[in-house]
Amino acid sequence: MLALQLLLDGFAISALYALGATGFTLIFGVSGVLNLSHGAIMVAAAVAAWAAASVLHLDSYSGALVGVAVAALLSLLTYFTVVQPIQRSNKIPNEEKEIFVLTATLLWGIMIQEAIAYFFTNNAKTVLPIIEGVVRIAGIRTPANTLFTAAVCCVVIGLLWVLVNRTRTGKVVLAASMNPRGVTILGFELTKVYIVVWAIYGVLAGIAGVLLGMFLGVSSYSVGPLTASAFSIVVLGGLGSVSGSLIAAFVVGYLETFTAYMISPAYRSIPALLLLVIVMYIRPQGLLGRR
Repeated sequence: MLALQLLLDGFAISALYALGATGFTLIFGVSGVLNLSHGAIMVAAAVAAWAAASVLHLDSYSGALVGVAVAALLSLLTYFTVVQPIQRSNKIPNEEKEIFVLTATLLWGIMIQEAIAYFFTNNAKTVLPIIEGVVRIAGIRTPANTLFTAAVCCVVIGLLWVLVNRTRTGKVVLAASMNPRGVTILGFELTKVYIVVWAIYGVLAGIAGVLLGMFLGVSSYSVGPLTASAFSIVVLGGLGSVSGSLIAAFVVGYLETFTAYMISPAYRSIPALLLLVIVMYIRPQGLLGRR
């Protein structure tokens, strides 16, 4: 019974981690940006969905769409107001731009976090589930929302795979991640490619944030742990490797779930961090990374 419960809950949280980490990896793979405002964008999406339902009295579906839209807008705002000005600056040496972007996105995330705390307090917010009730699986009672969360994450990741591998836009994005200069030679403007990627990332982060708000609830204090979790998964899987991030997400998700059930929720992140240290010592490029 406990094993099945661990399997179901672990799969749901792993799928959530995978969805969030996939967007994080996509941004780095294409534009070379480690977006440290990732957790703040996810939390903003969840809080927006909660506010749309609780304050504006919208239904669950509309509230979820509002949350995703807010994340997409914040993602594009991050690119246009934080990332792009640094990348285009002539006053910052090229070799220092990466650290400037890293620091700027971190500060931008803190600003979003403080804005959430100011307007909505630090109290945890739980987004109204789209599917309510409890289902029985082999004698185990589990919330229907848990299964819904896992299913949506898997479907979205599958749609992303189709977009990247089966559409013209996706193939341009994939090419930009491999050879940006070659893409420009073929007549594609990199700025437009980056805008598309940041928009896709915003949608992915928004969906992950809203589902997380339904599954566990979030507060402004969740920003740091969510960013750290995504960063750890991406590094563990290998920077720029979507496949590696997916594998790492499930490893981390199940490790955390097992630790929470068998030891204490307070220590759920420790085994994953220890694993990260071991992998970085043995294989610094991560599980499937090339650099």
